[in-house]
Amino acid sequence: MTQAISNLDVLLASMQPELHAGVYVFASVPFDADLRGIEPIATVREWEGLTVVVEESEAARAGLTPLFRAAWITLTVHSDLNAVGLTAAFARALGDANISCNVVAAAFHDHIFVPVDDAGRALAALEALQKRASARE
Repeated sequence: MTQAISNLDVLLASMQPELHAGVYVFASVPFDADLRGIEPIATVREWEGLTVVVEESEAARAGLTPLFRAAWITLTVHSDLNAVGLTAAFARALGDANISCNVVAAAFHDHIFVPVDDAGRALAALEALQKRASARE
């Protein structure tokens, strides 16, 4: 297991964004929904229901209504959950490229969901951010 990194400059220089194959959707289901047969990437419990992020074909088989179709990019650097500034930095880079993002921070990595049609541009913006940070080191 790698050591979690909290230094922003090191995080940015080593974030190594990776685009996952496929299309993923955000959907909302009632708390008592039967989720057998799907393997969510992420779930978040909200007042209105359970938000699930799931591969698009699984959502279709389960009859879930997509709220957002996304490409999934993982920053493969082991980011410390206490690190300050990483989310702001990549959100700004994507915002400057006019790309929306939805972020899920997990125990080891940050996962960024962007509109499907913007996947290539998002990956390029993140790689450019990493390159700029690497040049400063």
